[in-house]
Amino acid sequence: MPYRSPVADYEYIFENVVPLTQVSGTDKFAEADADTVSAVLTEAGRMCDDIMAPVQRNGDLTPAYLENGKVRTSPGFAEAYKAIAEGGWVSSSANPEFGGMGLPLTVTHAVNEMMAGACLSLQLNPLMTQGQVEALEAHASDALKAIYLPKLVSGEWCGTMNLTEPQAGSDVGALASKAEPNGDGTYSVTGQKIYISWADNDFTENVVHLVLARLPDGGPGTKGISLFLVPRHIPDADGAPGVANSLKVVSLEHKMGLHGSPTAVMQFDGATGWLVGDEHDGMKCMFTMMNNARLGVGAQGIGAAEGAYQHALAYAMDRKQGRSPIENGSGAIVDHADVRRMLTSMKADIFASRAIAADCALSIDMGHATGEKDWRARAAFLTPIAKAFGTDVGIDVANMGIQVHGGMGFIEETGAAQYARDVRVTAIYEGTNGIQSMDLVARKLMDGGDAAYKLVDDIESFAEGIKGDHPELAEPVWQASETLREATEWMVSQGALNERFAGAVPFLRGFARVLGAHYHLKAAVAEATDGPRTKLARFYIKRLLPEHAGLFTHAMAGAADLYALSEEDLAS
Repeated sequence: MPYRSPVADYEYIFENVVPLTQVSGTDKFAEADADTVSAVLTEAGRMCDDIMAPVQRNGDLTPAYLENGKVRTSPGFAEAYKAIAEGGWVSSSANPEFGGMGLPLTVTHAVNEMMAGACLSLQLNPLMTQGQVEALEAHASDALKAIYLPKLVSGEWCGTMNLTEPQAGSDVGALASKAEPNGDGTYSVTGQKIYISWADNDFTENVVHLVLARLPDGGPGTKGISLFLVPRHIPDADGAPGVANSLKVVSLEHKMGLHGSPTAVMQFDGATGWLVGDEHDGMKCMFTMMNNARLGVGAQGIGAAEGAYQHALAYAMDRKQGRSPIENGSGAIVDHADVRRMLTSMKADIFASRAIAADCALSIDMGHATGEKDWRARAAFLTPIAKAFGTDVGIDVANMGIQVHGGMGFIEETGAAQYARDVRVTAIYEGTNGIQSMDLVARKLMDGGDAAYKLVDDIESFAEGIKGDHPELAEPVWQASETLREATEWMVSQGALNERFAGAVPFLRGFARVLGAHYHLKAAVAEATDGPRTKLARFYIKRLLPEHAGLFTHAMAGAADLYALSEEDLAS
């Protein structure tokens, strides 16, 4: 499938909407100037377009499979992964001490999204490794860092995350996996894990699993869980993969999509592992990886949306059908109003979700670089929005992409359906979007709404400042920010969490709608002419932003009517 990485869009966002100069102005990221970032994005985009995108269909048509306990990957994946690793794209934000580029996460996030648009199945592999690298940098002993980080950063080895068990699901505290001390600083890890992305492959020397398990004195629930590093092959004295560990891939899941990405049931039978972080502190350590992955999964949704949009646009510009309703039309279906509505909606939401996620990544960087609590709070608040809205947009856009194709979208040979099947799981990964929304209205409002109100203030003050020059666009955004403030005040005022939870999903969606309008407005103002970005902003603000009113009405409805129907009523 032809694909063109959105390098220009990111350059515009970083210059005008979510200014990367804030990051490059810090001592930590002083070398990430505009020219350097442009060169990095251009080179990464070339790799995505020329090497990753051509293997996208291979992953779907020739899935990974298990042969004699070994995963065999889709044709071309090994070669494409080699290009990712050799280009330094596995973990470009990693510490240079261990071979990373030390780039801001904001830049790595942009590269991740471009890679996801090119081939989501393969991009999932380095995304898992990135999260593991961050967790080890933050929590592992110096000895473990010295052995594992250089190999993971270089891409010679890759990493996984092992949380879920058949009986536990999202209730991680119900896990049954156990770890017994061996008396020599290692542990014997036993248990079964499910839904393990890229649990094995045939193109890296080793696979390193981070596994949650309970020590003998670990109490019940999440507070008694510890985190262990368990490699497929135990490194020898020279750090090379040595003897095979006592673990195996039991089976691969038969999935709706992402066929090129092997998702395994893993069995650990007294496998040798090393403790990461302190005993019984596993969830804190794993959350470092999970928070990284939540933004990363948001990027996957946006990337899939970009791929689906480009695919649909190419078809719409080529497919001739009916008489054109516009003067000097091409005769292709792109001339028709409803097709144009879908394509413009797709493009507008991709930009909105891309800017939200970029702001989240930038806030994480600024928190690391400055240590300021306001940046950290902003990053924490934006994370569930970036994850949930990014993946919802991916699903919506991929679905519209099928619709643009009409009947041909339902035919697998066109490739339109692959985007919808591949992206669907992103709304489930790393905490379902419902869980993200509940986190937003509960934990993220524990500050009394302070972080939320600061974002609302940003939106309102920017719109207020440009009303004179851009009244048509600024006024609706200002009004929407006031409605957002009222909805946030309502959420904060609810003492019973279930009242908040009942409207959590529409609240998050509404918040994202208003944020998206803010970024579109900034993009339009920076353009200074009635150009394509202003026209796209006008479409978003006039046609999509009004959804916020209904969403916030839903959000503030409370829980009573959700329980008005009994279980028997629901079944009748």
